[in-house]
Amino acid sequence: MSRPPSRRRRLSPRYLVAAVVAVALAAAAWVWWRGAAERGDESPWRTVQVERGDIRVAISATGTLSAISTVTVGSQISGQVTEVLVDFNSQVRQGDVLARIDPRTYEAQIEQGAAQIASARASLAQAQATLRNAELDYRRKADLGGRQLVSRADVDLARAALDQARAQVAATQAQIRQQNASTETARVNFERTVITSPVDGVVLTRTIEPGQTVAASLQAPELFTIAEDLSKMKIELAVDEADIGQVKPGQPVSFTADAFPDRQFRGVVDQVRLAATTTNNVVTYPVVVSVDNSDNTLLPGLTVNAEIEVSNRSDVLKVSNAALRYKPVGDTAAPQAGGGRGGAAMLGELERVAGELDLDQAQRAAFDAALAAQRQRAEAARQSGGQRGPGGGQGGPPPGMMIRMGQGGGDAGMQAQMRQRMLERMQESFAGFTRTLNPEQRARWDAALVSALGATRVTLYKLVDGAPQPVQVRVGASDGTSTEVRGGVEAGDVIITGERARR
Repeated sequence: MSRPPSRRRRLSPRYLVAAVVAVALAAAAWVWWRGAAERGDESPWRTVQVERGDIRVAISATGTLSAISTVTVGSQISGQVTEVLVDFNSQVRQGDVLARIDPRTYEAQIEQGAAQIASARASLAQAQATLRNAELDYRRKADLGGRQLVSRADVDLARAALDQARAQVAATQAQIRQQNASTETARVNFERTVITSPVDGVVLTRTIEPGQTVAASLQAPELFTIAEDLSKMKIELAVDEADIGQVKPGQPVSFTADAFPDRQFRGVVDQVRLAATTTNNVVTYPVVVSVDNSDNTLLPGLTVNAEIEVSNRSDVLKVSNAALRYKPVGDTAAPQAGGGRGGAAMLGELERVAGELDLDQAQRAAFDAALAAQRQRAEAARQSGGQRGPGGGQGGPPPGMMIRMGQGGGDAGMQAQMRQRMLERMQESFAGFTRTLNPEQRARWDAALVSALGATRVTLYKLVDGAPQPVQVRVGASDGTSTEVRGGVEAGDVIITGERARR
């Protein structure tokens, strides 16, 4: 009896494939829908926030380590080296014997000079005896001549003999002095056969061996090089002309050497030398950095990579450099220095500086009066429609004259003239106030005035309620990534750096 067919049937592979495809399409649709929703909410601006932090500005340069004082020891005489008492890296003290040269030649010269001096002294004794005889003969003949007992010619001959005897004595005495000097020269050369160290230090190089002949003719041959006190060393850095204006003595320097890759060393700028060097049309200036090497780790001749810290600003407002470069389409405004729209900001900066000068009541009143007068002139100039500086009228540049920096800026010479003109007018406007300051306060005020007039101001675009709002700030130090800003921004403000591509 046969079994009835089962009602359960297996699913066809075609249905399985269709189900998988349907699930995949649904997932893709969901991902696309979510991305579209996110894109719809995405801001059209690329932004960064104003942050508070530190900015360190450093100049990179390479150089070579060397001893602060290196002495080359040579030989002033010629001869054969008989003995060398030091080697490379030998520690020596002043007066220590380094080498000896065969002294026999100079010993013989000293003996020869002594003999010549003895001979000259014997000649002197003979000349003195002849002189005494000539003096007696002249006296006798002069007495007889006075009594008309001898002829006048005999008296003259006696006088001439006396003069000759005196001249012979003088010549012999000069010969003795000459022989003494010659013998002293031989004695000095004899002492120079012993080469001694002129300083305390360490021997860096030695160029002679026992038995070698030293020939000192027009130039003293170099025998040893001694580095004096390697506990203090120096680096000679080659700094580019574009950066040399920022380098000042006393600035800290950090550097590394390939010989010690895991260590960082420190030094201080000691000197900025004026002897410029031009190589392949690149002008560099030597900067000397003093280094403490009390642990004797560093070695002379090492090549180092150094960074000179020219500025270190702590706890300042900073923003990405991309924000400084952003300009909306159609905005061609260039960064400004001193005048223009930055006048109010500059006066605010001067007011801040005045608040740090510990002014008394009379000084504060003088400053407030000068500041109010300056602002009135600026307001009058603004209402008249002229583009004037912070002084307006007599305190800023003439109408239409705007100092600009960067792209689109004017001639550098004109910019310098405008700054100088504005400085003179601002000094005139605040002359009554500055006369009330003591020397220290006046120095700080003058420095702040120069800094404010020379400062560069740029326009940033702050994102407020989804729309860009221009604000002008004064820029300061930059480390290549971020730049210090002061003015109409605070920490946390959102600054536009660019626009997103529309889809």
